Amino acid sequence: MKSAKAKIQRGASSSIEIQHQCTHAVNEIQETLQNLELPLSLECCIYRVPPYLRKLKEEHYTPQVISVGPFHHGNAELRTMEQRKLRYLKYFIQRVEVFDISLEDLVRTIKECEESVRCCYAETIRLSSDHFVKIMIVDAIFILELFWRDYFNDWTSEDNGASIETWLMNAIRFDLILLENQLPFFILEKLFHHAFASHPSYSRSLIEVMTFNYFDYYNTQGISYSPHLKMKHFLDLLRTFWLPPSEKLPKRGNDVVKHLHSATELYEAGLVFKKGSSSCLFDINFTKGALKMPPLTLDNSSETIIRNLLALEQCHYFDKAYITDYFILLGFLIKTNKDVNLLVRKGVMLNLLGNSDETRHLVNSVIDNVIYADMNSDYYRVCKELKAFYRKSIFPWHSWLEALQHDYFSSPCKVAWTITVIIFLVLTFLQTIYTMFPKK
Repeated sequence: MKSAKAKIQRGASSSIEIQHQCTHAVNEIQETLQNLELPLSLECCIYRVPPYLRKLKEEHYTPQVISVGPFHHGNAELRTMEQRKLRYLKYFIQRVEVFDISLEDLVRTIKECEESVRCCYAETIRLSSDHFVKIMIVDAIFILELFWRDYFNDWTSEDNGASIETWLMNAIRFDLILLENQLPFFILEKLFHHAFASHPSYSRSLIEVMTFNYFDYYNTQGISYSPHLKMKHFLDLLRTFWLPPSEKLPKRGNDVVKHLHSATELYEAGLVFKKGSSSCLFDINFTKGALKMPPLTLDNSSETIIRNLLALEQCHYFDKAYITDYFILLGFLIKTNKDVNLLVRKGVMLNLLGNSDETRHLVNSVIDNVIYADMNSDYYRVCKELKAFYRKSIFPWHSWLEALQHDYFSSPCKVAWTITVIIFLVLTFLQTIYTMFPKK
């Protein structure tokens, strides 16, 4: 009897302990859920490069001379430019104070948009409001002052801190197109319009025009600014410079190309490579045994630009990855140094790297680890046509079978008729052979 009571008491005690543990676990989970970060905003457009890409070539995603925005702020190796930024802030305030614009006005502009600016970043920025606003003011004003001086060729100043050496200007321009080194373009617009609304040279689109001018080196299609063209940040603008007009973008489906013969293999099968005349790199066409491709220039800056564009598409344009399509296709065509030499010889590639092996490695490595879900309809069709061209050239009997199938096996009636004819011909042949031999 006592043993039974003891068992009941131990069971009750165990039940109470389990309940206590459950309550403790529930409280911990609820606390975790309360501290859960908000989901990404629809305005999000600035990302950390995914680790599966960054680990391959970290140096191509990291600024070399100047940090912009919060991701690389405080990097000791970029500290030198902080003094230059503050000097440009001083120049800017002097420039706009004649229009009754003060530093307080500029700070208020950022403060009013702080939440919207924070939402543009793909992770919670764990900085105080004052610290975050200071970063935005210093970095954004530096860019505006830089663009202004570059556009109007205004490098004079009361001290020698305004001018920027050519090598440093190129390095700054290069750092400003890195995915992790971006400011939302809308905050540059707000600061610019607020500061220069009373300036004699002001126009509503001047900040966009100055931006196009500053990055003109990358504008290989000569695209002009249009109010319909919206940029999220500088790297987004660079992507626009590469793409055809939005109305000419091909449709996308769920089609994936998993294999294509190399440029050399296709050439040996009879394919003709032709230099395309289009200013849009992606305007690739296959007609009458010829593949027409606008020339691609590869130099020492290409790898960084390509990697950051692909990273942007991986993070933000996964369902519109047109630049990724191009380099997937190019990766199929270039498998050996011989393929590089062929494309250079045919004028569809300009190799300023001076080394075929380096060029081949660049083309193949930029698509390493890239998640590839689909291909645009134009490229998918070109790949299918190239595969068919290769099959027909290397295996001509394949085309004969296709013709036979089309002409004689396209319907049940034709199949029956064809079989009857074949049987008749075989019997006739056998009878002929039989009559050729004398009977014993």
